[in-house]
Amino acid sequence: MNKTCSLSFLLLLLFHHLTAAKAAIGVSIGTGGVGVGVGIGVGNGGGSDNAVNSPGPSESSSVPKHDTAYTALQAWKSAITDDPLKILDTWVGPDVCSYKGVFCSNNPQDATATSTVAGIDLNHANLQGTIVKELSLLSDMTLLHLNSNRFTGTLPDTFKDLVSLEELDLSNNQFSGPFPTVTLYMPNLIYLDLRFNSFSGTLPEQLFNNNLDAIFLNNNQFGGEIPQSLGNSQASVINLANNKLSGNMPISFGIIGSNSKLREILFLNNKITGCIPQGLGIFTEMQVLDLSFNSLMGHLPDTISCLQDIEVLNLAHNKLSGELSDVICSLRSLVNLTVAYNFFSGFSQQCSRLFNVGFDFSDNCIPGRDMQRPQPECSVIPGGSLSCLRIPTPKPIACISLAASLNSMHTDHSSPSP
Repeated sequence: MNKTCSLSFLLLLLFHHLTAAKAAIGVSIGTGGVGVGVGIGVGNGGGSDNAVNSPGPSESSSVPKHDTAYTALQAWKSAITDDPLKILDTWVGPDVCSYKGVFCSNNPQDATATSTVAGIDLNHANLQGTIVKELSLLSDMTLLHLNSNRFTGTLPDTFKDLVSLEELDLSNNQFSGPFPTVTLYMPNLIYLDLRFNSFSGTLPEQLFNNNLDAIFLNNNQFGGEIPQSLGNSQASVINLANNKLSGNMPISFGIIGSNSKLREILFLNNKITGCIPQGLGIFTEMQVLDLSFNSLMGHLPDTISCLQDIEVLNLAHNKLSGELSDVICSLRSLVNLTVAYNFFSGFSQQCSRLFNVGFDFSDNCIPGRDMQRPQPECSVIPGGSLSCLRIPTPKPIACISLAASLNSMHTDHSSPSP
């Protein structure tokens, strides 16, 4: 993984030579959604891509830029209270491109200018401290990777000035407070990783309206309902697992934006209730869907049959009921179907083909099968009177026309009355 990310960073620096200063990075987050922004570690030192180690007399035009970076990094250094790996021992003198974890790049539009700070990667540095507002002076920075440290507090409002930032990885730290809304005002941000912190409060509606390709918010303390704008997200991977999110899944999910890019979405271990939205079937390229450890009820929508690329479908530890039909178990790419600890009453013969691959149906209410719930637990099905909003669908479902039908339904329901 480190080699891959190192290569990604080197390609990024080369990219800055070949394109305009504000061109997109051009990264591509893989189907797993974890390959980008993980970082390259602190390495053996920083440096610019043209190996500039000490500015000479001909580089006087770049002195103000380096002075600004020097001011920012020294201010941050003074706010770091523990550096067990002695990384900051290299943060001495005006040549910021020689600082360990700091990476520089030239401006391709100005051959006379020397390098500017293009990225900071201090992943796994085990630093303790806070984030200072002076870092917002690094307006050319495109990557900030701080995975696996001990930073506390939150992000300064001045971070909105990081107009070139494309990847922000703050995962596995000790940040707290509400969602850092300043991240919503970074115009080029495409990768946001806040997982494994102590952020709390509700998620802002604008989060899923921004042009983010990867959203990792898992393992925090976020609560409240999932914003209705979830259906607008253009991300390829969204991870909301292990929070305290509650309420129903947004009915707009899979309808408003009809995002065909979504490959992975994880809701596991929250407090989500109600039905699984019928619009879920629009995500025809989805490969991983995890709704486990919630309180979802009702029957599965037949539109799940449109998820022909789904490989992992985890519905365990909910209160779902009904029968698992052929349309679920005949999904062509499915290799792992987990429905344990629900109230399903049966499954079709087609589901038997999954026994040798991955099919966990334990602790349900399926007659004649081992490892099922005691009969008294199956006498009253949770949510038995729940009416899930469904529109009639032809059999077999025409997945191509599904999006149009659901969008039409949403428009009809959201139009104001005359």
